[in-house]
Amino acid sequence: MPTSPNPLRRNEASRRAILDAALQLCAELGYGRLTIEAIAARAGVSKKTIYRWWPSKGAVVLEAVNDVATTVAEHPYSGDLAADLRTQLTAVIALLTPSNTSAVVGLIAEALHDDELAQELRERLIRPRISAFNKRMHQAQLDGQLAADADLDVAVDLVYGPLYHRLVFHLGMPDQEQLHTLVAHALRALGQPAHDIEATAPPTT
Repeated sequence: MPTSPNPLRRNEASRRAILDAALQLCAELGYGRLTIEAIAARAGVSKKTIYRWWPSKGAVVLEAVNDVATTVAEHPYSGDLAADLRTQLTAVIALLTPSNTSAVVGLIAEALHDDELAQELRERLIRPRISAFNKRMHQAQLDGQLAADADLDVAVDLVYGPLYHRLVFHLGMPDQEQLHTLVAHALRALGQPAHDIEATAPPTT
């Protein structure tokens, strides 16, 4: 005897299709040209289905980005703080580029004019990532790779501030050599032991 469809499984499949469609369309069209109608058509669902779960396209894209960031931009732990930061920053840079079709950049721009989206972006995406960064840096303090009195609120600005400065002023994201330099200077300012700084210097050619 055939079994009845599982509504939870069907809903999850629709949710995944909607989030994937939102990211695909952002990459193709850019956030500004993205519409709920286009997401629904690409995902094979009705607009009513989307609005049942999300109040706006910003909310859809935010959830999609949050899922991706959780997968690709987590903080690794190899025991080498500088290398782990470079790995994580490289993943963040990938989420921000190209800026004209990045879902993350589109959300940041939209949030400047939408207070509700700004709050959701801050609480769902940004604060959890700051907490993850602080956890990794605290582990580095326990490992003796970072000064015990390093101010982690300052640390997050030192490490990520340059990326968003470059983003806002269209200066281009740092390449791998520049990323080595950025991380080395940030860790030096935070009191990384000198021998660790020397060990993380970029290779010379």
